[in-house]
Amino acid sequence: MVRLSLLSAKPRIAKSEYISLHKKSDGASMEAGSLSLYIVASVEVGNTTTKCILTATDLTTGKTFLVNKVVKLTRNVRKPRIGETIFGETIFGIPLTRQSIAEIVRECVVESCNKAGISVSDLDFCVRSTGVVAHFENPSDIGTFIQALADGTLLAGIPPSKMVPAVIKENLPEKVRRFSFLDKVFFDGSVASVLPPRGSTGAEIVANEMEGELSTAGIKEGAKWTDVDFRNPCISMDFGTTFKGRITNDDLPYARTIGNFCGLGGAIADAIVKGFLKQKDASAIDLKFESEYSITEEAIDLAEEIHKHIRVEKLAPSCRRFGKIPVNAKAAEEAGILLVGCDVGDNGSKFDELEKIGAEIEDRKLLLATIDVVMAKVFRRVLEVIHSNGFLLENIAIGITGRAGITGKKPWLILEELQDLGFFKKPEKNLVFVDDGLARGAAVMARCMNALGNPKNPLGGLRFGGCVLNERIKLQSGYFTS
Repeated sequence: MVRLSLLSAKPRIAKSEYISLHKKSDGASMEAGSLSLYIVASVEVGNTTTKCILTATDLTTGKTFLVNKVVKLTRNVRKPRIGETIFGETIFGIPLTRQSIAEIVRECVVESCNKAGISVSDLDFCVRSTGVVAHFENPSDIGTFIQALADGTLLAGIPPSKMVPAVIKENLPEKVRRFSFLDKVFFDGSVASVLPPRGSTGAEIVANEMEGELSTAGIKEGAKWTDVDFRNPCISMDFGTTFKGRITNDDLPYARTIGNFCGLGGAIADAIVKGFLKQKDASAIDLKFESEYSITEEAIDLAEEIHKHIRVEKLAPSCRRFGKIPVNAKAAEEAGILLVGCDVGDNGSKFDELEKIGAEIEDRKLLLATIDVVMAKVFRRVLEVIHSNGFLLENIAIGITGRAGITGKKPWLILEELQDLGFFKKPEKNLVFVDDGLARGAAVMARCMNALGNPKNPLGGLRFGGCVLNERIKLQSGYFTS
């Protein structure tokens, strides 16, 4: 690892820009200046946090703004009541029922709208997702959780019509109808010009596939605030509590997903912090923020010790669970999809070793520096696996999101690792960091479902290329003639 002071460029970091909403005097619609806004609620129940993030997309420019964010700790979800069925647990062992999930979702949606000064009826769309897939037997078992999310959004007052694609243009709100291309194309499952990965029999590859899909789309949108063209081919890495993301190729009009990620992300940092704070339920978000700290030799040495317990590898076809995430590695191999996982021991079996190392750290700044180095090295090891398997395409873009990938000095360290690997002449032009990737992705998915594209500022297509609307029209016309 070279010194940060020797970095020849700065990382490209896209941060959310907030916008305030207020009603017109007639109360008929929403406005912010002269913008034409599409307001989307992203509802997510994760292993660490449960969120409702409201975004507003200016359909004239295609840029998405943050309206409000409500974040609750999932560990505080109420305990199961008599008569309720526990259908799963978080990665930290918090038991969940359909009813308890529905309640915390409803609370988040209502609170987020209230804080934004709007009503639930003002929402144009709602997208639901979850990263809680620990203790599920296989990828398809996520269905019950999705139903619980639906229960919560319905309880909050969001009608089903605002959670499914519009079939025809006339079904869209009048204020956004002129921005839709539903009279030319229909939603066929691709989000931001990428088809989801499927095995030869249609089997899902990883249990939390939707999170990877949303994060990829969200990074594509967030990158619009930088000078990095993050379109296909691309690599998306979401270092939330779990690790997810995709590798896409350069097919047109839709790229194929040729790689998938799974396993543990921020949970690695959480284990170290548990040891440091000596609290069983602690996570990295419990740390007090330190703005000034240095990456020392001691932090690098500690990170090396921690990485002795971390596995980053291509999954064997026989693997059914990696980093506590249910996977179908056989289906991935049959479909030619590279499946890369990150684990601590065997499905988290070495978490206690990380906690022991964390317990030996006495200085908070050293702890933060150590975590930053650990996660940067995870990134490097993932990229080395991708490269060694021939999946690092020429001119590919790399996007990072998630708390364990974009906080602290991680962007600088990750750029440093990419520079050291020597894959790109100007790595800063191929790498972008985006906050709230999943929430941004929800806004993108809502737009894709209703064909609310922006040909002058497209999310789909290839890097440095144009809009693929005409190619989509040709492709979809073939559906009816073949």
